Amino acid sequence: MHAEPRRDDSTGAPPARAAEDERVDRADGRALLLGWLALAMLPCLGYLGAELYMLDGRIGLPLDDSWIHLQFARNLAAGAGLAYNVGERVAGSTAPLWTALLSLGFLLPSAAMTWAKVLGVFFHLVAVAGTWRLARELDVGPALATLAAALAATTSALVWGALSGMEVPLFTALSLWGLVLHARERGDSRRVPLSLAVLGLAALARPEGLLLVAAAVADRAFVIDRASDRLRVIAPSWRQVLLGLALAALALVPVLLVYQAIAGSPLPTTFDTKAGYSRPGLPRVRYLFEVAGVLAAAQPVATLLAPAGVLALLSRLGGPRDRGLLPALWAAGLPLAYGVLSGSGRGILGNFGRYFYPILPVVIVLAVLGGETLLRELPRRIAVGGRDVRWPVGLVALLVLPGLGALVAGAGRYAHNVRDIEDGDVRLARVLALRLPPEATLAVDDIGALKFFLPNRIVDLAGIVTPEVHAYARRSAVATGSYCPGVLEFVRAARPDYLAIFPRHHACMSDEEFPPLLRLEVPDNITLGEGTIVVHSAPWTRFPLLPPPAAR
Repeated sequence: MHAEPRRDDSTGAPPARAAEDERVDRADGRALLLGWLALAMLPCLGYLGAELYMLDGRIGLPLDDSWIHLQFARNLAAGAGLAYNVGERVAGSTAPLWTALLSLGFLLPSAAMTWAKVLGVFFHLVAVAGTWRLARELDVGPALATLAAALAATTSALVWGALSGMEVPLFTALSLWGLVLHARERGDSRRVPLSLAVLGLAALARPEGLLLVAAAVADRAFVIDRASDRLRVIAPSWRQVLLGLALAALALVPVLLVYQAIAGSPLPTTFDTKAGYSRPGLPRVRYLFEVAGVLAAAQPVATLLAPAGVLALLSRLGGPRDRGLLPALWAAGLPLAYGVLSGSGRGILGNFGRYFYPILPVVIVLAVLGGETLLRELPRRIAVGGRDVRWPVGLVALLVLPGLGALVAGAGRYAHNVRDIEDGDVRLARVLALRLPPEATLAVDDIGALKFFLPNRIVDLAGIVTPEVHAYARRSAVATGSYCPGVLEFVRAARPDYLAIFPRHHACMSDEEFPPLLRLEVPDNITLGEGTIVVHSAPWTRFPLLPPPAAR
């Protein structure tokens, strides 16, 4: 008798054949990935085309916050440091790493807005590649890993982020590659823990990265071993964990110290604006459903399948395919953390739910992993109506088609967002540039485009770059149940020359005290806080508006 060749436990193939198959799969997978990276440009070009069509050949940005980033970046490039109004340092940027990268656009011979879009698309492609790599690290086959990358490339929310001028693609890319490195290090504890360093950089792109660092440490701290058919918890290499935290600190601590020196807190002032008015508590079920709705709007089937991927990761703990639970901790932990911060108050989602866009690639990878695991025991072909159908084809169609529908619809919404900002904040800034004396101080609700296009000092009624308003608003909320009287008190103390505000946001400010001068309407608005912006003068205004150019 001839001895049967020893077979690989996972594939059933002889070792030499398995290694050869793995090399072929890797080559095929990389070829597929490169093809999808090229195709990933198509949705971005489609959204850009919709933008150019909407603005008659010009480019724009879909949020006023995008202009805030550019203003911080311009001052940084000019040597003014972290300042919004020159000479007034403020810890207002939630994404100092993104601000630094954007500042290069003001040093290069190109338009800063174009540079912001080029950067965004580049990091979007890096995130698509990271999606593929994460799927492969979690032992998903090359073809299905490429499917995950394709889904990320065609996810409407991520394409929106690529062209938005916001930090979404940078944070998504860094968090994904941090997850990739974490999975590798989990499989080989001898590796230098570079994942925590990358996740530390991610925290400089979005403060939520701090949660990801904490989750990565927790995932390293509890390692399961299946010894003698028993599950037991074994201690990690704390030396490696501390080394990883030291690497993360190298990225984080300098910026946190600068913020502490500027604002008295290591957190950006935007934390107070977004979460400072909420009472932390148990997450509301309704809020968690809202987050699920944000994810499902972009990738409905993937959102439904992702829990199966979580179960697959759990089932591998302690085995040779154990890569930890960090993807699951991240996808579930971010909504829970924001739910706790929101408590019983208004849920923190960000514009259109954008705070949760970066977890969409992880949701997609979990969905593909879960789908592959659920269907692994099925025959490759299933008889349907007398015809043989390969189930992978059905899985691909089930995952891809709903997302493509959302992608097409999202192009119109993205172009609408850009048009709203152009017809609202940008148009008002261009009108005021012709009539507002540069010495006048302007108090505003939307600070981005107005400050970027005007030389005037800005007072921020939302408190991002003028955090003093928060104390007034909180006192008022305790005394009257409304923030408006406190903001009015702050305006009287700060004495700006003009106000450019959303009227329903400031119902307690009377036209008798603050006469309206200009009223700008944004028809069919879906982006701005309101579809109406009104410019008011103040009783103490020192610099009258200039007459319209036609009347001079």
